[in-house]
Amino acid sequence: MSLRIAIFDDNKNVCDSITMLLQTEPSFDVAGTFSNVFDCVNDVIDCKPDIILMDIEMPGMTGIEAVQLIKKAFPQVVILMQTVFEDDDRVFDSICAGASGYILKNHLNTKLIEAIKELQFGGSPMSPSIARKVLNKLQQTPSIRPAPVPDYQLTPREKEVLTCLVNGLSYKMIGADLDISYETVRSHVKKIYEKLHVASLTEMVAKAINQRIV
Repeated sequence: MSLRIAIFDDNKNVCDSITMLLQTEPSFDVAGTFSNVFDCVNDVIDCKPDIILMDIEMPGMTGIEAVQLIKKAFPQVVILMQTVFEDDDRVFDSICAGASGYILKNHLNTKLIEAIKELQFGGSPMSPSIARKVLNKLQQTPSIRPAPVPDYQLTPREKEVLTCLVNGLSYKMIGADLDISYETVRSHVKKIYEKLHVASLTEMVAKAINQRIV
């Protein structure tokens, strides 16, 4: 099955050269070529590409803005940026916008096919310096951390009993598993009810799971 590739580049000579290069690879199919990104979402709808080769410098609306629009409408589409300068902050902005990698324009003839195949198999062609910037950005972004587990002052034994209840064991089975009497199990369960402020076994188990008490 052919890999469908769309090209967005306002330079006709570059676009024609890329098309000719991609046509040398039997598994590649140039699905469409576009000189601007004003209607990029509809262009993608029409040509249904698997991978998009996007020029950062596009007239009127940048390639970065186009990436944002396309990825919002088609999250599954993979986008490879092409740029003149590797250390340009716009490369970093493109990756943050949703592009999966980039290639320098002066490397198109030698590395484009390799980069597309890398994308095809889940890779992200980019230099170590840009990868480091992306990693630093992610590390600086506050993550949503799980809420801390409330301290209900359960004893180790009460936690053992609660774990058994969450696992579906009966009072009798809990007694046998923990080597304690039936009445002792009941006593522990009563205290667990009080500490967790619950009124039923179902409520207790749900609370234990949802709040990761055990």
